[in-house]
Amino acid sequence: MDDGFLMEVCVDSVESAVNAERGGAGRIELCAGLVEGGTTPSMGLLQVVKQCVRVPVFVMIRPRGGDFLYSDREVEVMKADIRLAKLHGADGLVFGALTEDGRIDTELCTALLAVCRPLPVTFHRAFDMVHDPLVALETLISLGFERVLTSGCDSSALEGLSLIKRLAEQVMSSAWCLTSGLFPPGGGITERNLQRILEGSTASEFHCSARSARDSGMKFRNPNVAMGASFSAPEYSIKVTDVAKVRTLNAIAKNIL
Repeated sequence: MDDGFLMEVCVDSVESAVNAERGGAGRIELCAGLVEGGTTPSMGLLQVVKQCVRVPVFVMIRPRGGDFLYSDREVEVMKADIRLAKLHGADGLVFGALTEDGRIDTELCTALLAVCRPLPVTFHRAFDMVHDPLVALETLISLGFERVLTSGCDSSALEGLSLIKRLAEQVMSSAWCLTSGLFPPGGGITERNLQRILEGSTASEFHCSARSARDSGMKFRNPNVAMGASFSAPEYSIKVTDVAKVRTLNAIAKNIL
């Protein structure tokens, strides 16, 4: 953490992890499938990232994109991935699970937390899909989650700023005596809005991707084929964490103090 702020960068490659650390990130959230909001990365990726960076690496546990209502078999996959992530050096885990009526799935979260321990655990942006965020917050704290990643149940952290601040105030005024660092805002954070988000949320951490597009090194290109659905990222443009963007965001955070 630099001068009271910790920057967490979500990455999906070794190059992005290295760039995030070089730029000053204090923690990495390691994912696959960032186009889908992040899914569980391969254990090979985790192993190599751990060899290349020194900052803590939190691993996303999400077996697929889409909603956060999981089948029994998907739960078994999540438990297996947690065990493997711990085995291969994860410093923390990130997951979320909801019931069909938009509430925290306390039974499943309790079971998954038991597998995660003693590592710290973040409840990810499944929180932004809950029916009642204030009730969900109380549930998550009572379950033992260390932090809740949220955009304030809106399209971006800037749009959801008022709710993020309200959640932080609820924690500060409660008997739990936790800090507003429990709520790292995430979602659409850029150098243009970070200052407003940090000042408005009273957060001590923030979460972003800080990526830029880089042209592929491929010389031969077939424009008639796409390796995924029509909405997926193009094959010949690669999104990578940008060292300059990470440094800029860190500088903005420092200047707020």
